[in-house]
Amino acid sequence: MSVTLHPVTRWLTDDEQRAWLAWLGASELLMSALDAQLQRDAGFPHTYYAILAQLSHAPDRTLRMSDLASVVNASPSRLSHAVGKLEDRGWVRRTPSTCDKRSTMCTLTDAGFGVLEQHAPGHVEAVRSYLLDALTPEQVGQLEQICTAVVDKLDPSGACRR
Repeated sequence: MSVTLHPVTRWLTDDEQRAWLAWLGASELLMSALDAQLQRDAGFPHTYYAILAQLSHAPDRTLRMSDLASVVNASPSRLSHAVGKLEDRGWVRRTPSTCDKRSTMCTLTDAGFGVLEQHAPGHVEAVRSYLLDALTPEQVGQLEQICTAVVDKLDPSGACRR
């Protein structure tokens, strides 16, 4: 009979536990507050804003759906549902890829870009108010370094940074 050995659990130290709980609380509260701000001011969730924003920075405001799913950290089915809602509003359009017949491209329309332009100032102010204003300039730099290290660990391919 073969016995499988399980590695010893590396329990969190008291300092690590406090850091973990602080990060968990802050990230959940921040995303909830940003989502509420967009729902209140724009009538749509943060997920929609993230899709519009990522497309606005892409060449020709277009990304392959699989690449868009990576950068907004959404499953293909969740992204397809959200893009369908945005398409119904006329803010994006989906077209078959001319290079790869298996791929679908998603393009931000002029109407979608206009919506993004209209609501970006309020969203940026919320990001500033809820997060950046609570930090010193040195802490902003540290936050970037910390988040980059975590993203590099979880996404070594760099798909989330496209």
